[in-house]
Formats: sequence, C-alpha cells, structure tokens
Amino acid sequence: MKHYQFKLISVALLSTLYISIQAQQTISGYVFEDINQNGIKDKNEPGVKGVAVSDQIKVVTTGDDGFYNLPGSKGYGILFISQPEGYKCVDSFWRAADKSKTGSSINFSLIKTKPVSSFTFIHASDTHISSASVDRMKMLERITDSVKPDMMLITGDLVKDALRVNESAARSLYELFKSEKPKINTNVWLVPGNHEIFGIERHLSLVSTSNPFYGRKMYRYYFGPDYYSFNYGGVHFIALNSLDFEDLWYYGKIDSVQLEWLKNDVAVVPLKNPIVTFQHVPLYSGGLSIQNYEAYGPGRTIELENGVIQYRHVVSNPQEVLAILKDHNYPLALAGHHHFQQKFSFAGMQTRFEQTGAVVGPSEEGLLKMPSGVMVYSVKDGKIDEGKFIPLDK
Repeated sequence: MKHYQFKLISVALLSTLYISIQAQQTISGYVFEDINQNGIKDKNEPGVKGVAVSDQIKVVTTGDDGFYNLPGSKGYGILFISQPEGYKCVDSFWRAADKSKTGSSINFSLIKTKPVSSFTFIHASDTHISSASVDRMKMLERITDSVKPDMMLITGDLVKDALRVNESAARSLYELFKSEKPKINTNVWLVPGNHEIFGIERHLSLVSTSNPFYGRKMYRYYFGPDYYSFNYGGVHFIALNSLDFEDLWYYGKIDSVQLEWLKNDVAVVPLKNPIVTFQHVPLYSGGLSIQNYEAYGPGRTIELENGVIQYRHVVSNPQEVLAILKDHNYPLALAGHHHFQQKFSFAGMQTRFEQTGAVVGPSEEGLLKMPSGVMVYSVKDGKIDEGKFIPLDK
C-alpha cells in the first residue's frame, strides 16, 4: 500500500513539473521575405537569416531558414524584430504576444530594399501634442516634405500630458498623436518621454496603480516596445526608454531589465558598425546649467531614487550604458527633454551627446532663447555629419 501511495505522489509531482514547464511561454515563428506582400509565409518565400528577435529581455537570431525560437518568454507581452539591413517590415516591426498562451507562433514579413550607403534623418522631439498644438505638427510635416529625409526619430514627450490626467484625457491625447503620425511623410521611430507615463502623479490624475494602462503600459498599448533597435544604412539605431518612476514621480534612468536587454542586443552587432542611441532624458546634458535649480514642484531638479538623491532630468546611471557600449563604434547619442538644441562631449570620448529644440514651441531661460525646430543629420558610409538645425517658425 505504501508503495502504491509513493507512485501516486510521484505522478502528481511529475504532473506539477510538466504544467510548470508548459506555463513558461515559448514563442517561435519565421522572419521571411514576403515576395507578394500578403503578410503570409507562402511556400516559395524564403526565410531571412540572422535577424534579431526579442521580447524586450532575451534576444535570439533566426537560422538559415528564418526560423526563431524564444523559450521561456517573460517580457512585457510584446515581441519585436530588429529590422535588418536591406529589408523593410511589410507591416509592423512588433507584435502583441499573449503571455497566457504557450507555444505561440508569430511571423514577421519583410520586403527587400535597395542597398543604402548614404541617407538623411530628422531628429525631432517634444511635440507635446494637444488640440491647441496640432498646428505645430503641421509645421513638422511641412519641414519633412521639404527635407525629404529617409526617416525621423522623435525622442519623446509626444503628448501634452498623460502623467497627471485621467484615463479618458490621456487616451484622447494618445489617439490624437496616433492619428497625426501617419501624416508625416517618412518612416517615424518613437520613444516615450516623461509625459507618456500614464497616471503616476496620482494625487492629480486620481488613477489607480491597478489601472491596466498605468505607468508604461499605455505607451506599449499604442506604440509597442518602449525600447528596441533597428538597422539602416549600415547604422544600428537603439531606442532607449530613459525614464523610470518611484511612487508619484519620474526620474531619468535606464532600468536594470533594459540594461540586460541592451547587452543582448549589441552582442549580435559587429563592433565596427556605428551605433546611434535615441531617448528622451539625456545621458549627459548642459540643460542642468541652463535652468534654475528647483527644490520643489513637479519640475524639481532632484528626486529620491530608491532612497538616493539623484538629478531627475539626466540619466542617473549613464556609466552603465557606456560600459556596455565601450568596445563598440558609438558616435552619437540623441535626446530631448530640455527643449534646447545642445551639443555635449568629453575629451577622449568618441560619443557626441546632442539634443534638439522642441516642436511644440520656442523655449526661453533667462537671456537664452531657443527657437522651435529639428536637427537634420546626413550619413555617408557610416559617418554622421555635425547636423543642421532647421527652425519650424520661418
């Protein structure tokens, strides 16, 4: 009898173990050349080798046949590819991944593009869109039509405010930006700013922490991964989310999960390939010396970060980012947030830390005045020029 009971217990334990293993979601699928652009992998359509696929934590690459397998996915419910050189995504570079299902299959379709050795891109920031500022987006659209860049990077503060308003107000601003974005006549890549963090100033927003869109989740719902990468013209672009928050307040930081992803992302990038990062709150900035010190209020200069006082308006752990990228070709780090076009560098360091003006309007600090505008950069054979500032207001 005791022997029989032991066998029953063993079966129960094995069943529990099996269920536990199955509960760890495995996502697999193909990245393929979509010859007829129907979004479906047909028999005659080849896979694309060496494409990085990520759940914002792990990074795997596709095999010879374009197949990838991402076991034990524990990300944020999003899967994306790092758009490879010489291809363009037919639809979106990201997909929602249902974490409640096991054995999910997600494919990504690509079309071949002409080889690119020289290109231009616009760096824009701080659109702060609302019904009152849609005209500023129209100005941005006109500049884009004039410059005809290959793409645009927008480094956060896309909407006027999701921090301290209710869900309905925040979603209406997100919807407005979502409707205006396609009118920009080029490929647009986004990162979130502090104004995209939904509801965390709860004494004003009256939003519960259990709200399904709370914090970073609203951005992810509308625009997918809040950090990711892609390749174009021989350059590896890395979008970073440089915001974190504790209780009611945000501050500049690249969190530990994102740092781990960054290590995994650049591990599959050749050391010679130039890397450009873009984010909202900068790694380094002269912005702290432009603006007066504020001890209190929503824009205050310092904040407690896990019990340690840190500057809020620059990233508190830039050295951790630079340590990951130290052996790479890292010429340019772009950011926004301070509404002033700035160029910041250190002797002996290859990286230029640069910011642009605000699309939403001119800025003024004491005697310093900064017009609203964007930066236009030209890239040739992996070399990035000094850039040119173009004001929105003529």
